[in-house]
Amino acid sequence: MRRTPALIVGGGLAGAATAIGLARAGLPHLLVERSRETGDAICGGFLSWRTLETLAGLGIDPDTLNPDRVTRARIFAGNRRADAALPHPAVSVTRHRLDTVLLDHAERLGTPVERGVTVREIDGRTVRTADGATFAPDALFLASGKHDVRGMARPEDARGPDPTLGIRVRIAPSPPLARSLSGGIELHLFDRGYAGLAMQEDGTANLCLAVHRSRLQAAGSPAQLLALLGREMPALGEWIALIDGNAPIDAIANVPYGWRQRTGVEGVFRLGDQAGVIPSLAGEGMGIALASGVAAANAYAQGGPAAASAWQETFARRLARPIGIASLVRRAAESEHAAWLLPFMRPALIQIIANTTRMSQS
Repeated sequence: MRRTPALIVGGGLAGAATAIGLARAGLPHLLVERSRETGDAICGGFLSWRTLETLAGLGIDPDTLNPDRVTRARIFAGNRRADAALPHPAVSVTRHRLDTVLLDHAERLGTPVERGVTVREIDGRTVRTADGATFAPDALFLASGKHDVRGMARPEDARGPDPTLGIRVRIAPSPPLARSLSGGIELHLFDRGYAGLAMQEDGTANLCLAVHRSRLQAAGSPAQLLALLGREMPALGEWIALIDGNAPIDAIANVPYGWRQRTGVEGVFRLGDQAGVIPSLAGEGMGIALASGVAAANAYAQGGPAAASAWQETFARRLARPIGIASLVRRAAESEHAAWLLPFMRPALIQIIANTTRMSQS
């Protein structure tokens, strides 16, 4: 059995942010990550102005991620469209780039990282891995993202009767797409789902969908769903037509949008999507992950493992407003009547929604 004062499970945004905080505080810790190489998580890749502030506090210059800024949003539903400037400039970046920069920064500060370690089960604070090893930390930071770990799984009823799936496909660099998306993002609303589109630092466009299972089942497969949406929504279909037929389509099932971990236990900090899952159309999922890591590291530095319970409840309260408002907007966006609501989405209202779905300051 291996002992460590603090064990971070997961080397994504929440885990890396925690590691940076603990390393800066000079607190001994260990980070384990299941992947041997940094991948590219299924994610919209949108960093809001509030998230950029969090990254700056961690020592990350946004220009090292993507020097271009996102300043406006276009929303499509049926044959209607609404446009608005964002309250402040944002950034779009691949998760591969962002995760690499953050974890490299943590390692430079002294975080020990062990890759290729898959956590299979957590019992209290006892962590068992796929290779038979056991860790017994004084404090556990669970940063496994959307992937649940046996013994710490989020409740099944949080998924709802018609669960949501996340789907992501990359669109290869294209001059028309680059011109259209320069400085902007697109959100396409349809019955039982929505799609977001943004240009990333590597020149590709990231097309991410949140779709209820019933809608995907009716289409047959992710590829068939994309083809169907392309026919139904010309503004989106123009870009779907650019997708390479051999491009991989990544998917993750049963995303519990709207769920929060409201109670805590001593010694266990649940971070990122393990603390709360905001509907992805808000574009604040990565911000929540980073903010949770920063806040949990601060709480541990001040109060040790005993601080975990109160911290979890406090963080759940911080999530209440952005997740609550984003959930209301999501329900309207996924309605078959979304096109009729779009004329009421004035620029001022879009900016209010954009601001109120950001994480509050701690």
